[in-house]
Amino acid sequence: MNILKNQYRWVILVAATFAQACACFFVQGFGSIALDVKSEMSLTNWQIGTLISAAQLIPLAGLLIAGELLDKYSERFVVGIGTLIVGVSLCGAALATSYTELLIALIILGFGYSTAQPGGSKSVSNWFKGSQLGFAMGIRQAGLPLGGAMATLLLPFIAIRHSVQAAFLTGGLIALFGALLFMLLYKTPETQQSTAKKQINLKLAVISRLSMASYPSMRKIMMSGASLTASQYAISVFLVLHLHTSLGLESSIAAMMFFVALGAGIAGRIILAAWSDRCKAGRYYPVMTCLGVVTAILILLPVLNTQNLAILGAFMVLTGFFAYGWYGPWVAYIAETAPADRKGFALGMAMTANQVSVVLIPPIIGLSRDSLGTYAYGWGALAIVSALVLFTTSTSKYRASVAQKDC
Repeated sequence: MNILKNQYRWVILVAATFAQACACFFVQGFGSIALDVKSEMSLTNWQIGTLISAAQLIPLAGLLIAGELLDKYSERFVVGIGTLIVGVSLCGAALATSYTELLIALIILGFGYSTAQPGGSKSVSNWFKGSQLGFAMGIRQAGLPLGGAMATLLLPFIAIRHSVQAAFLTGGLIALFGALLFMLLYKTPETQQSTAKKQINLKLAVISRLSMASYPSMRKIMMSGASLTASQYAISVFLVLHLHTSLGLESSIAAMMFFVALGAGIAGRIILAAWSDRCKAGRYYPVMTCLGVVTAILILLPVLNTQNLAILGAFMVLTGFFAYGWYGPWVAYIAETAPADRKGFALGMAMTANQVSVVLIPPIIGLSRDSLGTYAYGWGALAIVSALVLFTTSTSKYRASVAQKDC
């Protein structure tokens, strides 16, 4: 029986990763058709950024609600139903004929998208422990760039060959398929089933959970997550536009460079998470490494002035590996340090801080491009933020405070 249980956890991992890829397929791949959407609907850079913010607006509160639901109910239904909402809303977006209608459809998408990240992470952490947690979490989190990479291959082809609406419909159908597969395959571990139902005092539960924001380790993880998320989503939405407008690359070549970055991101999430399992300096050290490298990348991106595909490809590999790879060790750190009965809420709270960046950064970067005529100021501002967060969370005084207060 134990052998079968150990084998089935890999089925859970594959199902969670696939569901993540399907839920994130369109949102993460949107940047690859941003040029098409912008042209077909006559939108500004600010409006393009706002579309992504719309999809991430509801999760500001939804992640906390999703985290609370995950502490009470099976991940099978919370994640499955959420991904179904993503699919239905994208199918609805395919019928949109105006910017406002598309904006509303993507806001509705946010209700379901709230469950994808914390739900899948909790489902994996329930089945994997100790030295295998980071590796398994890295594979699971690779679903996000994997979904984006697949979307980058498919969506531009569909948008050009058929229409932008057909691309939205494709994203919706893929999300629906991922939801149904996850609900079919996922099972709650027996140890979780025996403790799932219990009476709690709602007021005390809320106070207890919100008090987690005062933990030094939680503040550290929220700061680093918000900073790295800001950089990741700015790259996701505007990298293709930057390469096309600033370097003069053809849209297909720019999209291929984005695909290279996402492919490297898949490897980064797995490798960096596996490194965090064995890193003697602690599981957070790989996150600090990502902060440092991403700072350098954001400084170099505005001054990178070449159409040499070998140089650009190498830069995209570096960009994707660290700008997307950070999430594996980051979420493993949360899953490992959070109390067992508050793991879902801890994941939701940390990811809510990330959502603030997701909602604010794309419109700001787009507006700066519309107003100043360049993306350089946006990339530079993100570099400064990353450097400040790295300095703040890596100082010996701060690390000593974390170690003392979290013991």
